[in-house]
Amino acid sequence: MSTGIRVAAVEDIPEGEGLKIDKSVTGTADDIALLHDTDGSIWALDDTCLHGDASLSEGWVEDGCVECPLHTSRFCLSDGKVQGLPATEDQKPHRVEVRDGEVYLFPGEAP
Repeated sequence: MSTGIRVAAVEDIPEGEGLKIDKSVTGTADDIALLHDTDGSIWALDDTCLHGDASLSEGWVEDGCVECPLHTSRFCLSDGKVQGLPATEDQKPHRVEVRDGEVYLFPGEAP
């Protein structure tokens, strides 16, 4: 079983914001957005909003969702499902673990 990739410290991601992890680090087709919800939890979704080619890591995070900064589409942090139009395609979620204040990403693994 994989131990994941250490990608950040929790303190590197302000609450309510995101941090982009480059696909060269993750080995994925898209960059991955680490998203710090207002309840303190950390989530990971593919970074590029398929509706308008915007970076979700630059969006607003609160109450279990991230809002795209371009057209205000919303996505559920836990499963990537669309929560608000104009987007119609879900985002791919990735498993994250926080250990001793460090964030470990498991690219391609469901949360």
